[in-house]
Amino acid sequence: MERRRTPKAAGSPPSPQGRRPIPHPDPIATPNYLRLQAGVFALVSAAFLNIYITQPVLPVLQQEFAADMIRVSLTVSAVILGIALANLPFGYLSDRWPIHPMILTGGVVVALAGGVCAWTHSLWVLIGTRFIQGLFIPSLTTCLAAYLAKTLPGHRLNVVMGAYVSATVLGGLGGRLLGGWLHPPLHWRYAFVSAAVVTLLATVAALWAMPAAPRQAAPARQSIGFPTLLRSWPLVRLFCCAAGSFAIFSSIFNYLPFRLAGPPFGFATEQTTLLYLVYVVGIFMGPIAGRISNRLGGGLTLIAGAAVLGSALVLVALPSVAAVVAGLLAVCAGFFTIHAAAVGALNRRLTSGQGRANALYVLFYYTGGWIGITGAGLAYQRGGWPAVLLMGGGLLTIPILAGLGEHRGERR
Repeated sequence: MERRRTPKAAGSPPSPQGRRPIPHPDPIATPNYLRLQAGVFALVSAAFLNIYITQPVLPVLQQEFAADMIRVSLTVSAVILGIALANLPFGYLSDRWPIHPMILTGGVVVALAGGVCAWTHSLWVLIGTRFIQGLFIPSLTTCLAAYLAKTLPGHRLNVVMGAYVSATVLGGLGGRLLGGWLHPPLHWRYAFVSAAVVTLLATVAALWAMPAAPRQAAPARQSIGFPTLLRSWPLVRLFCCAAGSFAIFSSIFNYLPFRLAGPPFGFATEQTTLLYLVYVVGIFMGPIAGRISNRLGGGLTLIAGAAVLGSALVLVALPSVAAVVAGLLAVCAGFFTIHAAAVGALNRRLTSGQGRANALYVLFYYTGGWIGITGAGLAYQRGGWPAVLLMGGGLLTIPILAGLGEHRGERR
């Protein structure tokens, strides 16, 4: 039977032997996709490398600068506050401006600020410079998330966002290991130098790996504004989920060094830092949570992550090293399941305004972290470790309610 010929589209280039022309491949779906993923993973990891450098050495900073617990904790929370404040501006710009110049600027500023952190002998200069780092980290993360949401095909977005979350895990772990283990705790300044070099190298690698966004992925002329996004309860529910879960996570890990330095543990800084290796769990939970969300739905995945996180709070309350290690593993597994599922659910809902929506997500996320660290510091001073965990238990209701709401929406 004779095969019916398909007429050529107007303007199609001639094809050999009368065959249909082979369509041009999507630049993100070819082998360049792997190069892009490697560049993105490197850049996000490097950005997060800078956030938590001082966290394992907070008791060391307390002695070196003769300051109290809350003041030295500002070397972490100031970065988080800067990230929270800068996300909306960078989210707005990422919907209007090319991503590449913003990434280059952010990488250079974060690296230079890290050099100042290594040089200064003033606690307030250290805190202020850390705040500047926080202001420019969104140019390496929020802008990149918006780029991926606008560029990648929908069937890959859950898994890619899971890998993005895994990069944040590796960077967070690397920063903690730099500050408290790879470099001796008393030489924490060298950790900032190492992080600055890695940030510059990762910025160059990412810029080389990222193709220009295809024309069809360019920002829409009528993009969704911040007020419209904030009037959408399903989106706000996910924003609050990010804030509540990160408040729990950040408070536990920020005051873990103080908890383990006291009785009954009496850990040295190097021993406490080694416990941060449990963070590796999050590298695997990001992509796994994306696949679970594809199968079960984002709502049930959020509820499952909250259940694991709740069991973790019980374990880390026990005066046992084994229980604390198991609890920290569960903290990471539960939190990163929630985070990856929430990011995936958010971006699946978006058809435009990805930059602004991701900026709002990260704004809520880091605002929750800042509130968690600050509130947990006050709780620790008044009621010790049990008060920190009690606060976390109260905040756990937020991701549970978000998961229930998301599940109801998915069943309609």
